[in-house]
Amino acid sequence: MQKPRPCVTAGFAGGSWYAHKGAAVDPLCLPRDPEWGIYKDGTDGAKAYVYGAEYETHMSSDLMKSLLNHDIPCAVCLVRNRSVIKMFPGRKTCYKGWKLEYNGYLMAGYYNSVAGSTYSCVDSNPDALHGGHTNKDGKLFYLVEARCGSLKCPPYVEGRELVCAVCSKK
Repeated sequence: MQKPRPCVTAGFAGGSWYAHKGAAVDPLCLPRDPEWGIYKDGTDGAKAYVYGAEYETHMSSDLMKSLLNHDIPCAVCLVRNRSVIKMFPGRKTCYKGWKLEYNGYLMAGYYNSVAGSTYSCVDSNPDALHGGHTNKDGKLFYLVEARCGSLKCPPYVEGRELVCAVCSKK
């Protein structure tokens, strides 16, 4: 079992609505204790928006199936004495000279949604927020699978979900 890393904050994963044309691409880790500046309550249409995130997992494994529509937590953690942190898609382990921080499944937005998305490495034992398991949409995280063609098969396999590893190096 890995030693827990010191986390700066834990909160709620979020981002733009999955189908908005002008959606921001990056997911956010929103704090549980937000602070406010000058504000006006209510929506007036001339803004960008942020929504919570939920898992859109449709996979035969019981763990992934049980996460469908659950809201996603997040954490920002420190990695001491490391100068480079990199996510390696298609790997569960790190290359020689790198230290594994965690591994999991590669996730991104649905391929046919209007909004852009980014690839994220979600821990192989993902958490969900307590009580957040109804379908409210927002920023959606889907498992990423390989598609053969310009992506060479082998070594990749058509339709197989990709793993990922987050590694650090001094």
